[in-house]
Amino acid sequence: MEGGVDFVAAYDGQTNGQESNWDSHEKLFPRHGQLIPPSDVAFSALIEDLETRGLLESTLVVALAEFGRSPKVNGSAGRDHWPDCYTAVLAGGGVAGGAVYGASDRIAAYPALDPVSPADIAATIYWRFGFEPATEVIDQTGRPFRLTEGDPLRKLFGA
Repeated sequence: MEGGVDFVAAYDGQTNGQESNWDSHEKLFPRHGQLIPPSDVAFSALIEDLETRGLLESTLVVALAEFGRSPKVNGSAGRDHWPDCYTAVLAGGGVAGGAVYGASDRIAAYPALDPVSPADIAATIYWRFGFEPATEVIDQTGRPFRLTEGDPLRKLFGA
């Protein structure tokens, strides 16, 4: 890795007095009109930069949030947390470019094809880092537990 860094996390936290820029429980459309263009530019610039410098294949880029959003707009012109269906974007790190995994129902309320759990996303990341997701580790009290109960999304990588 460039600069010897193996893992980087970027968090879009409190901004302008808001708990999170993207936590749009109200006034969703004007807010996202301001947030999406610079986010799109930054994400695509990251991918292009990694590709240009020959680092994309060795770098797994994951973009996701802690929740999906309710399929219906609420009374405050926003969307609330929705744990049943959400989106993640993976790029680089061996991901087959342009691949799509899974699908929602017609209103994006529930998975309709190939549902994925947060544990599956974690398993995919562990697997790409070279860890077997089913590996047991021992906690501070001596109890064993698996890194994750999920299964890696191997189809995204042609595996």
